[in-house]
Amino acid sequence: MTLRTFTSRPYGKLIQNHILETPRCGVWAGMGMGKTVETMNALDIIELVEPGPTLVCAPLRVAQSTWPDEARKWGHLRNVEVVPIIGDAKARTRALARAFMPSASIFTINYENLPWLEETLRTERMPWPFRRIVSDESTKLKGWRGSKQVSKTGKEFVRGAGAQRSRVLARVAFAHATRFIELTGTPSPNGLQDLWGQAWFLDQGARLGRTFDAFTQRWFKPKHQGFGTEPLPHAQSEIEGRMRDLCMSLDARDWFDLREPIKNLIRVDLPTKARALYQDMERRMFMQIDGHEVEAFNAAAKTMKCLQLANGAAYVGEDAEKWVEVHDGKLQALESVIEEAAGMPVLVAYHFRSDLARLRKAFPKGRHLDKDPQTIRDWNAGQIPVLFAHPASAGHGLSLQDGGNILVFFSLNWNLEEHLQIIERVGPTRQMQAGHDRPVFIHYLIARDTIDELVMARIETKREVQDLLLEAMKRKGYA
Repeated sequence: MTLRTFTSRPYGKLIQNHILETPRCGVWAGMGMGKTVETMNALDIIELVEPGPTLVCAPLRVAQSTWPDEARKWGHLRNVEVVPIIGDAKARTRALARAFMPSASIFTINYENLPWLEETLRTERMPWPFRRIVSDESTKLKGWRGSKQVSKTGKEFVRGAGAQRSRVLARVAFAHATRFIELTGTPSPNGLQDLWGQAWFLDQGARLGRTFDAFTQRWFKPKHQGFGTEPLPHAQSEIEGRMRDLCMSLDARDWFDLREPIKNLIRVDLPTKARALYQDMERRMFMQIDGHEVEAFNAAAKTMKCLQLANGAAYVGEDAEKWVEVHDGKLQALESVIEEAAGMPVLVAYHFRSDLARLRKAFPKGRHLDKDPQTIRDWNAGQIPVLFAHPASAGHGLSLQDGGNILVFFSLNWNLEEHLQIIERVGPTRQMQAGHDRPVFIHYLIARDTIDELVMARIETKREVQDLLLEAMKRKGYA
């Protein structure tokens, strides 16, 4: 990978300084705004004066790929090594052992493996090695309530896997970690009550109440129907005021030209078996092209099987009607985007029938943009959390901007017009015409070292399909 020169965005130093100056803090900034690299920059500086490893807790794909990729991408971070504590128990144990060596400084782990981490350290009688903890997508901590529950038999227990994971962090957050950093795009996706658990890990309840009950009694009241609670009129301003010194919030509208969408490339690694299958399919594709004059349409057509496989499915049989799933890397990446969207509707562009089938199975609450006009009305009314749309079906005339401002390309194809058309359905111009003062986020799910990258190059440069394929063929030694 060619190292890139890093240029911090105007607000980058604000993030760095906030982390450097506030040992226990939160950074609230949307996906694609660069909070990962700026956090890494701050950790790199802290390492000079406070040596010792950092533990990053994150969703699986983020722990496995996003943090290691970010360190490998930038030249100024070439001395920063990120070690994922991921995989089977043996692989995790080997990675964990490096935390007791003076080498890697950042270790990543998915939240689900936190109980394993605690159990392993206790069984092996090893001390907690991490001086700093980063909670990436800190809304994972929102369910923390700070106290054990007691069963009818008098036995203490913790309800739910999320609470189990939070309890592990609670035991070490103040006893062993000198810094605790929370990162999220939307800290309270379901309302103000989501803030207490996250706030507790920063100050043990000093600002919002030592217990969740104290928090709710102070700022909430029962709903008139008698089910649940609702915030008091003064709750939001008071809660935000109390957290302001610990948590910085960045609004994309203050830093970006709303006339341009904010684009974010999310790279997905193919599993070993899928990679081997892909390489074989790619080799056969290039052999078909080699030595022949291939027109643009035919050149693009010959890449279809590789693009399908990059998305996670492979068509089988002569009629290309049946398909089998090969990997779910892009589905996991999309799940992370939807989770970070925190309830905001997400428009997902797909290309193949297999994509749509897999998307509908993985996200059963999603809807397909069909020919029924009610579907568009429901989307624009905010009643559809995830809408699956084929670019060819979302062309001229459709107005989808009221429904949302987040577009994810699950699949990529060579058709530039279709690509631009679906962006325009929710794009900046339509957002402003409809009176929405909000940025447009476009996330591209890119399978690493696949045809996806060539299609992305065409989108960015408008180069001809044939030129990109011939150049790749030579680079990979097929010509």
